[in-house]
Amino acid sequence: MSSSNIPHVVLQSSSNHHKMPVIGFGTASTSSPIDTKEAILEAIKLGYRHFDTASIYGSEKSLGEAIAEALQLGLIASRDQLFITSKLWCTDNFPNLVLPAIHKTLQCLKLEYLDLYLIHWPISVNPGTFDFPFPEEALASFDLKGVWQAMEECQKQGLTKFIGVSNFNCHKLENLLSFATIPPSVNQVELNPTWQQKKLREFCQKKNIIVTAHSPLGSGNFWGFNNVMDNELLKQIGEAHHKSIAQVSLRWLYELEITIVVKSYNKERMKQNLEIFDWSLTKDDYAKIDEIKQNRICNLGPEIWDEEK
Repeated sequence: MSSSNIPHVVLQSSSNHHKMPVIGFGTASTSSPIDTKEAILEAIKLGYRHFDTASIYGSEKSLGEAIAEALQLGLIASRDQLFITSKLWCTDNFPNLVLPAIHKTLQCLKLEYLDLYLIHWPISVNPGTFDFPFPEEALASFDLKGVWQAMEECQKQGLTKFIGVSNFNCHKLENLLSFATIPPSVNQVELNPTWQQKKLREFCQKKNIIVTAHSPLGSGNFWGFNNVMDNELLKQIGEAHHKSIAQVSLRWLYELEITIVVKSYNKERMKQNLEIFDWSLTKDDYAKIDEIKQNRICNLGPEIWDEEK
């Protein structure tokens, strides 16, 4: 698929606006750096232009190398043709560590700016903590106001074009919006047919915050189960449309005006994940998807979440 055929949403702030492709390529993987770099180059060839990384993924360097090679090979004419998202990790979630963290990210990527920088989780963890999920004694007080002011500074200095959050519930967003000078452009959260987050989606829509779905096909088997890809109702819908379960899930998100980060290094699946724009789900399909039992996959504990479904 040509990159020009992938729809965009427009991120807006008081000073500028910027197009973000609705489907992004995720780089949170246990693959080797070489595999990650090759997968990103293949993704660029297939038409992906939005790439999602994070300091914790260990993929920033591979993404930077892939961008440099894509430019050298003429796969893209300039870095401006790409949309790059990265994230601030919990051990850097302190007002004085935000600017050093984004500088380190840019150094790894060998880029001058990000398109989007997100607070990865709404918690702070003592620097030097490597266990995940975090032990309770490693949790520190989260100064959201101070951290957000530092995020705003990143945007003011041109280190990122936009700022946002990830894994924030309605209550935490409301708190952030009460003092933010620059509101968050994006909230990236777990969202798929088995965790539909209707209340959060409605809240974000009302506040003009774009929702991006991570884990749109579940989590693989990272958390030990995969409710999306094993779902019988999604399988039935897919068979009726001659589409895969993955394509049904991605199309459902797209029709709800949710942007998506997909993660597969398999060439055929990477291609299939882009083939969601020329067909539609029916009212009957929606009724079936509404019946799916809800179950969150990414669970770091009750202090992170409201009970939102």
